[in-house]
Amino acid sequence: MIRSLSTKSCSRRVAAALSSSCSGKRFNSASTTPTPAPIPAAGDRKLPPLSPRTRDFLARLIRVDQAGELGADLIYSGQHAVFKRTRPDLEPLIAHMWDQEVYHHKTFDALQTTHRVRPSVFSPLWTVAAYGLGVGTAVMGKEAAMACTLAVETVIGGHYNDQLRELVALIESEAAVAEDGRASEELRELAKMVSRFRDDELEHLETAVEHDAEKARPYILLTETIKAGCRAAVWTAERF
Repeated sequence: MIRSLSTKSCSRRVAAALSSSCSGKRFNSASTTPTPAPIPAAGDRKLPPLSPRTRDFLARLIRVDQAGELGADLIYSGQHAVFKRTRPDLEPLIAHMWDQEVYHHKTFDALQTTHRVRPSVFSPLWTVAAYGLGVGTAVMGKEAAMACTLAVETVIGGHYNDQLRELVALIESEAAVAEDGRASEELRELAKMVSRFRDDELEHLETAVEHDAEKARPYILLTETIKAGCRAAVWTAERF
């Protein structure tokens, strides 16, 4: 199954680290701007201050994920603009995935603003490239558009898994020195949010496979080119 992108062991570690505070709530794909979970601070609980390295990791996480969700939002926007005219039968499917990406994008926009994390300096480039990719693959047809989704979500799903591993390590190290044996609520909420967003992205990947992504031509060239572009964008947005 596609969802086995090394997510099972990662999900088990997330569940174990968060088990003391999981509320069972599900994020809604609402159009309203979400309330961001703050970068953790010691507050009234006796937790040691975050190290500069940890704060830098959290700032990079917000910056790169905001850039990624901006890109995903615009890819689906471009595809939707084409398919609502050429393939109205696909419009509800694209609209559903786009709605989820809009929510992800707004969430990271709010986090970025709240915590004064600078955006990627290449955001204008991500904007143009992502919308162009969405329009271009949709013009090529349904299969190419789904292959685009498969390629993008493969990279982003793996990227979120990498972040979750680092977040779980932070939670475990913070809990080890906390008087009550628990990491900050804010850090645990951030990990739960990333886990949920990861699951949404992998749902999109599975949807793409179910809708003939692998029938796109030229499949390998198209998907590997998009994956390479996504990896380069992730590397760049984390740093600049």
